[in-house]
Amino acid sequence: MTDLSKLANFAEILGAAIVVGGLFFALLQMRQIKQQRRELAAIELFRFFGNPNFAEAYKTVLQLPDGIGAAELRTRPGDLEDAAMLISTTMENIGVMTFQRIVPFVVVNNLIGTSASILWRRLQVWTGDLRQELGEDAAFEWFQWLAERLDQYNADGAVTAYKAHADWEPAHRRQEL
Repeated sequence: MTDLSKLANFAEILGAAIVVGGLFFALLQMRQIKQQRRELAAIELFRFFGNPNFAEAYKTVLQLPDGIGAAELRTRPGDLEDAAMLISTTMENIGVMTFQRIVPFVVVNNLIGTSASILWRRLQVWTGDLRQELGEDAAFEWFQWLAERLDQYNADGAVTAYKAHADWEPAHRRQEL
């Protein structure tokens, strides 16, 4: 019976170790899935900016003066309001995804930090006019939130990437993997 008792004790210890190991593995898997979700969201952002319609709207809005109002925007030739709407809805989505921490703030900042601020300056008055016309103060609220957070974060005298990372080297000279 002592052999059977030892075997039972060993089985209990082994069972407990398997349960603890399983919990540890599950936590690792959950962490990995969360990281994959963030990476996929970041990739979707990259794809969005590669969209020809977005690129054209981006170029169009960059050519506008800061603080253009809705009335002036509508009197100019071209589809300026369509471009403004595409930029604003895109930035609105990115703002929500940033706030919900679906995409890490640092990724958003590295990808569109300065651009979002510039685009907001161009469209801020237009957005205010649109809010008044719609009677809805929440129109493009996340675009505004995003631009303000990015400005706040970068107010500390952030250095441009090409200067800050001038001495960067790949992990392995022949390949990254």
